[in-house]
Amino acid sequence: MRRIATGLLAAMAAAFVLLRHFSGTNPAWGFAIAFTEAAMVGGLADWFAVTALFRHPLGVPIPHTAIIPENKDRIADTMAAFLRDNFLTPAVVARRMTSFNLAGAAGTMLAEPRGGTRSRFGEGAANLLADVLESLDPERLGAQVKAGLSQQLSRLEVAPLLGQMLSATIADGRHRPLIESLIRWAGFTIEDNEDLVRDMIRARANGLLRWTGLDGRIADSVLDGAYKLLAQVLVDPEHPLRRKVEEGLQKIANDLVHDPALRAKVENAKNDLLANPALGAWWQGVWERIRHTLIEAARNPDGISGSGLAGQLGGALADMGAALRDDPRLQAQINRFARRTVVGVTARYGDQIVRLVSETVKRWDARTVTDRIESAVGRDLQFIRINGTLVGGLMGVLIHAVDVLL
Repeated sequence: MRRIATGLLAAMAAAFVLLRHFSGTNPAWGFAIAFTEAAMVGGLADWFAVTALFRHPLGVPIPHTAIIPENKDRIADTMAAFLRDNFLTPAVVARRMTSFNLAGAAGTMLAEPRGGTRSRFGEGAANLLADVLESLDPERLGAQVKAGLSQQLSRLEVAPLLGQMLSATIADGRHRPLIESLIRWAGFTIEDNEDLVRDMIRARANGLLRWTGLDGRIADSVLDGAYKLLAQVLVDPEHPLRRKVEEGLQKIANDLVHDPALRAKVENAKNDLLANPALGAWWQGVWERIRHTLIEAARNPDGISGSGLAGQLGGALADMGAALRDDPRLQAQINRFARRTVVGVTARYGDQIVRLVSETVKRWDARTVTDRIESAVGRDLQFIRINGTLVGGLMGVLIHAVDVLL
């Protein structure tokens, strides 16, 4: 467009020279010469005006030319003030945010992705999680997590919770498989240690019993009685020994809730366990395994674990998007929170934002400012020159016509 405008001006100049050289007596020659002459004046005037905005015409430092480069700091301040007064005031931001359903738009985007958006969200979330886990100090992060868990557990009185859990377990009958397992374990333990039991009985028997061999029969009787007792307790849900065990469990459950002394013992044991360095070392090992597993799952999208992690994150995002899209109350709450957040940020940091704009423009050199503004305006600047050439020519014809008529 710049070449077209300059070519039109050169064409008018060439036409003016040719018309003056070959002019005749016909009145039409006068109108043609007047058109080209005025067109040159109009084209040159608009070229000067357009050029003077951005640079010195022909490099000559004429006053009041190169307006934009010479006043870029004032332009930067004006732009910043315009941005602050018309866009970054809390009232304007609140009004704009009120008419924008941010939660609904985000929900639709997450629930109804296009072009693989869901997979990109899932992979992006997985990669972000891996980056965070890799960038943080593992020992410090593990220690922080452990400290947080320890702090929460130290505030929690576990004895009443254990008592309530034990009472609920007994009431539902879920303790019976545990008792039966303990009975079987006791039977297997005695069976594996029969020789030890016989040696203990033989060691405590007197010489007469050992001489007569009765110690062996006594040992057999003791073992047979133990096996028989365990079998009876195992097959009979109403066996007195089983009831005694259940009564003992119920008493422990009750004491865990109501006995201050037992509760204090449990709390002391809990605090001793939390303070034990062995627990910290165990947790650090567990945390490292969890961290490496998560990183591997996120970094390996082609593997089973990686696909599962990305898929789970993508599915969670999709479910969250569906909830945002379909729940007006949730949308209202999130939109209200977003509006208050943005308004608060605007009120607190609005001046810093516009100052950033102003300082950024001020740091640009004059050529950068000129090129960016001239590129933004673009073709219209050259249309001004073209229009100036044509309008100038038409005005020249009009003036010549008035001159002829008068």
